[in-house]
Amino acid sequence: MSTEFDGGGALPEVLQACFVVESECFAWWGVRNPGTAAAEAGLPEGAETRLPLALPERAGRAVVATEVPAVLVDAESAVAALANWSSSTTAGESLRAWSRIAAAMRDGESVETLIDELPTAGHAALCLDGATIWSGRAAVDAVRHGITGGDATDDADPADPVEAALRPYQRAGVAWLRAAATHGGGVLADEMGLGKTVQAIAVLARRPGPHLVVCPTSVLGNWARELDRFAPGIDVAFRTGSARNEGLDGLTTESVVLTSYGVLRGDADVLAKVGWDVIVLDEAQQIKNPDTRAARAARKLNARLRVAMTGTPVENRLDELWSLLAFTNPGLLGPRARFRRRFAAAVEQRRSEAAARRLHEIVGPHVLRRHKSDVAPELPAKIESTVVCELTAEQERLYRTSLEEVLDSGLGSGIERRGRVLTLLTRLKHICNHPELAHPTGGHLGGRSGKLDRVTEMLAEIVDSGERALVFTQYRETGELLAAHLGEEVTGRTVPFLHGGLSTTVREEMINRFQLDPDGPPMLLLSLRAAGFGLNLTRATHVVHYDRWWNPAVEDQASDRAHRIGQTRAVTVHTLCTERSVEEAIADLHAGKRDLSGIAVGRTRTVETDLARLGDDQLRALLELDR
Repeated sequence: MSTEFDGGGALPEVLQACFVVESECFAWWGVRNPGTAAAEAGLPEGAETRLPLALPERAGRAVVATEVPAVLVDAESAVAALANWSSSTTAGESLRAWSRIAAAMRDGESVETLIDELPTAGHAALCLDGATIWSGRAAVDAVRHGITGGDATDDADPADPVEAALRPYQRAGVAWLRAAATHGGGVLADEMGLGKTVQAIAVLARRPGPHLVVCPTSVLGNWARELDRFAPGIDVAFRTGSARNEGLDGLTTESVVLTSYGVLRGDADVLAKVGWDVIVLDEAQQIKNPDTRAARAARKLNARLRVAMTGTPVENRLDELWSLLAFTNPGLLGPRARFRRRFAAAVEQRRSEAAARRLHEIVGPHVLRRHKSDVAPELPAKIESTVVCELTAEQERLYRTSLEEVLDSGLGSGIERRGRVLTLLTRLKHICNHPELAHPTGGHLGGRSGKLDRVTEMLAEIVDSGERALVFTQYRETGELLAAHLGEEVTGRTVPFLHGGLSTTVREEMINRFQLDPDGPPMLLLSLRAAGFGLNLTRATHVVHYDRWWNPAVEDQASDRAHRIGQTRAVTVHTLCTERSVEEAIADLHAGKRDLSGIAVGRTRTVETDLARLGDDQLRALLELDR
């Protein structure tokens, strides 16, 4: 006899064990009083809760989400207890299967032959987005990586820097991606700021390779840095620029090839000849239009696991979803024409709830999306992220020329030297922001600054997610350039810019519209000096520092316009940094990575003076692109 619960599910009336990936706990369930039953069976009692599970309907044809009584026990304690547990004939098969797996892990034996014995009840807990970890292998993988740092039978290092850096919801994402390999791939659609890149790297680090990562040119440097940070043993190769002429014959199982969507479009046939292990498309909205060359090129590629990463899986039309899944899971949604008839027209034109439900049933297991509000208990109140941007060819040429002209002509001494150093630093910073600020041409702004292109992509995603952002710059000229460009490319409306030249009345009106008006602007540009302190702008959940200030405390004060009393949501702080440039030098100084005696980082009135005291060779070493 079984006991009915809301949704049509039924309790099996025997004690079951299920691994809950996102909380990294085991759950005892299956009976009305699982805590009592666990104690009687000699298992830890745990904390009482109600657990969303996917249980079979009475007819056995479908699964439904049902909240059932359960107790949660931390994974380490549960595995230890299960490994030493004496099987009971009244226990469910999931409990007995987990006991055998735990004992094998304890004894250092392989669990491969035991994974197939794990029934659905052993991994039926729903994830935060309502999806299930449908694979027993994924659940076991999550347990052994969370408890032992790797498979007990392999040579994995328990101190793996990737695994050590992951939060519980990220480890759940990694388990989900690993399981996705059993059916081709999946779309990791976590909201911006939740660490999609590090989750992907954790997968790359544990698979044989070679791997391919395709991303916008503006984030190639960031991928290289993150790989070096979290997976230093992986060989990273760039397929960009002149390197495109090199063959791919020398790839090893430890290789990750980084390339751009532009190269993907041009080199589709070459890249398609390689048998990749994992292909990651970062900022995969680049292939949302299935008719583009990039989307067609992506569908040609061959890999054991295909991962598309995007914070906005569907922006305008369901065709975009078809295009993503045509890459990750070819054939899942059928031919495009049939998909349009069966789903796109029914959902978008006729608003069919039945068609929408059916589409969700098909797509749900292959798309994982978590919001910051879902994982906020696991996150600090302020999430800090450094976004590394590349110089364009135009920026690099201007940067080199400006630096050489000043250093070759000499900087003088005394007050004159200080003035020339300050002028040089300002010009180099302007070039990093956008070459138009240092050398006006009146040309189109897009495609000329790696930083502008990247911030445009980021803010478009933030706005599409219905969130609001503060964007800080220390220069009025930069703010005016950003206001014009972002208004045209992102919001389609005027982007307000709060700076010192505005009257108090205008400032207050601007702030109130952003902070209080539901229909107010989704982003607010601010001068660091005019708005770095004293304002309450808790409507924003994102803060972007477009350029770097010498004093990190000034940047922190600006970030606290959103991260302050009254803020109820996590705030993500994005600090943009142009690699190899004066901005990277500032970042290194902030992080204490540069041993330059006499540099008074943190005392804003003396930094430039101290830099002026450096000799020409020291200054060149600090600022040049090839340092």
